[in-house]
Amino acid sequence: MKRLILLILLSLTLSAYSAENSLSQQATAFYSDNNYNETMNLILQINEEERTAQDWLILGNVLADKGEIENAVFMYQKAISKDAKFYKAYYNLANYYVEKGQFNLAVNNYKKALKLKNDNPYIYYNLGCTYIKLNDYKKAKVNFNKAIMYKSDVPEFHYNLAYVYKELKNEKLANIYLNNYNKLIGNY
Repeated sequence: MKRLILLILLSLTLSAYSAENSLSQQATAFYSDNNYNETMNLILQINEEERTAQDWLILGNVLADKGEIENAVFMYQKAISKDAKFYKAYYNLANYYVEKGQFNLAVNNYKKALKLKNDNPYIYYNLGCTYIKLNDYKKAKVNFNKAIMYKSDVPEFHYNLAYVYKELKNEKLANIYLNNYNKLIGNY
């Protein structure tokens, strides 16, 4: 009898998990199609304790797109509290801090994201851009070079590296990266 009750409880738990997972997958699909209202409706149907870090992140992104930035930040923090290794939440928090002009907080969050996902060129790129805002061209250079190492076909990576080399008074390398930029955008 106890075994039957345990099996029934397990079955109910798995059914609930499957339903939550299905809602999460549907919400992600709606989010991909920019259907924010349906995305919110589906995620809000998921019990808070059962929401994944991805669910919290998507809620944050929807709120950010609606201009509710402070609420979005709260959702990113919820994503991190759900999964401290969820690099996307740190990345989005860093982007928020850049927009607010809080560059040191942005740097800290980009670094946390990189500790978890060190092969993402866009994290390096955004970190490099943030270092430019802090007038730290040497650190910007390092990060743009890493971005290019992982993805060499993005024109903006080369353009910003050319700018950094120009600021560092290295005209030769500035011209090389400016030429790379022009080739990538089809000017050569």
